[in-house]
Amino acid sequence: MIGIRELRTDLASLVRRAGTGQRVIVSVGGRAVAQLGPIEAEQGQTVLADLIASGAVVPPRRTDAARLGAPVAVYSGVRLDRALKELRG
Repeated sequence: MIGIRELRTDLASLVRRAGTGQRVIVSVGGRAVAQLGPIEAEQGQTVLADLIASGAVVPPRRTDAARLGAPVAVYSGVRLDRALKELRG
């Protein structure tokens, strides 16, 4: 449990701690009044880990960043369907 003064002085490091999963209780006058912690899924909200655990989706085989191709120049006034048709051949 930390006091409000410590929260003010060390806010950035305490938020980082909360981001790693630790819960930080904040007190005012020796009484716990707030809690900093990781964001959890809302009631009824499905997260990717839940879908993987239930078998609804398959986890990705690759975990590295996607390699994007070179950007394509598109000029204003060009219809998107025609630009895609030209790119795809």
